[in-house]
Amino acid sequence: MTLRIGIHPPGADPRSLEFVRDAERLGVDSVWVAEAWMYDCLTPLAYLASITESLRLGSGVVQLGARSPAMLAMSALALQEMSDGRFILGIGTSGPQVMEGWHGVRFDKPITRTRETIEIIRRAASGDRLEYDGTIHQLPLPDGQGRAIRSPVAGVEIPIYNAALGPANLRLTGELCEGWIGTAFMAETADAYFNPMRDAAEAAGRSFSDIEITVAAGLEFTNDIEEAGRRHAAGYAFTIGAMGSSSTNFYNQSYIRQGFGDAVDEVQRLWQAGDREGAGAAVPIEIGLRTNLVGNDDEVTDRLRAYHTAGVDTLRLGINGDGLTDKLDHLARLMDLVAAVNAEIQPSSP
Repeated sequence: MTLRIGIHPPGADPRSLEFVRDAERLGVDSVWVAEAWMYDCLTPLAYLASITESLRLGSGVVQLGARSPAMLAMSALALQEMSDGRFILGIGTSGPQVMEGWHGVRFDKPITRTRETIEIIRRAASGDRLEYDGTIHQLPLPDGQGRAIRSPVAGVEIPIYNAALGPANLRLTGELCEGWIGTAFMAETADAYFNPMRDAAEAAGRSFSDIEITVAAGLEFTNDIEEAGRRHAAGYAFTIGAMGSSSTNFYNQSYIRQGFGDAVDEVQRLWQAGDREGAGAAVPIEIGLRTNLVGNDDEVTDRLRAYHTAGVDTLRLGINGDGLTDKLDHLARLMDLVAAVNAEIQPSSP
């Protein structure tokens, strides 16, 4: 198994998207476009499908509930056709603040919603008549005038990757999905994520090795690893203190399961008390260093080895740098290090 590199575009403007084509020339394997409360992720991917040739194109991630499952299936089918089979549908439930505050959709039964969406998309893409009797979705609507419709686009495979943090959602990933979109991931505590997926995959008669493991990381080359590590750690104060809600924060729970319970509680307390600076200072430096590629060539190479040893297939990178040219230089430097690590782990020819 070789370690692959994916990137997040620096932005949605034309120059940032052209950066992706330059990254493709350097040997980057995939691009992942995020969706928050600014731009959608599918429109940039359609543009990228037209200007790239080999990159896998992943939504990282589509927010479930923002579109009907059938609309999501239609978009996925279009992107798969436009990209000649390079599209990956990355999905995620987001959280209550975004879903209820931005989209006006109740954040309820997230695991059920994820399962039903996956099953409906697969039924639509297979060319079967779209009939579904779920807890959240009923197709056609009962006692209505609709009828079960079959898409004329039949037999298309849509790889579905799930952004999961909690054990139940991780188990669903292991049971149903082709890949995992991981975040808040540290190689040292990988089993906090892997064990639920592995157990569910085996129970479903699947192999855990068939699930592509992708995790997010930032890239910053620096000779002052402590300063950079503390700065990256402080950047997680918003995630820990403000994402989700005071009672529903999946990031918090993921860090707690990785052994940072007391620190997470303190960061959240400080953030919600309005002490943003104190919250940032309270995030352990280990979180900043273990979730990123930070340091000189040797230090970054050590982290690459750690990710590979833990079982990561693809690193999805955000790249630090002053401008696009600087970012591209850093990416080229990293690709040389990745090539060296992959050369170490490849079996020698007889």
